[in-house]
Amino acid sequence: MPDHVHILLHPIEKDDKSYFTLTEIMRAIKGIAGRKINFLDKRTGSIWQKESFDRIVRNENEWSEKYQYIRNNAIKAGLADTAEGYEWLLERDDFNKRF
Repeated sequence: MPDHVHILLHPIEKDDKSYFTLTEIMRAIKGIAGRKINFLDKRTGSIWQKESFDRIVRNENEWSEKYQYIRNNAIKAGLADTAEGYEWLLERDDFNKRF
């Protein structure tokens, strides 16, 4: 999306058997993405809002609902005819192929 990001993720375990927190995950994602966006746009400064709108997905039905919402978001916005046609939709298998 041109003005926001949707991410559906599952935290992974650290070496000490605890899990990465949402704060740690988002700090890493926003840091890397923000630096890259600023580099490409030849600018500096923060690009992210201070608040994120996170949700805890508690079961498979909710996961499926959020997954379909994300896949259809670009279609609803008129940016693509299909989810697969939206170049910025990145799913697990795509990540392994593209990076």
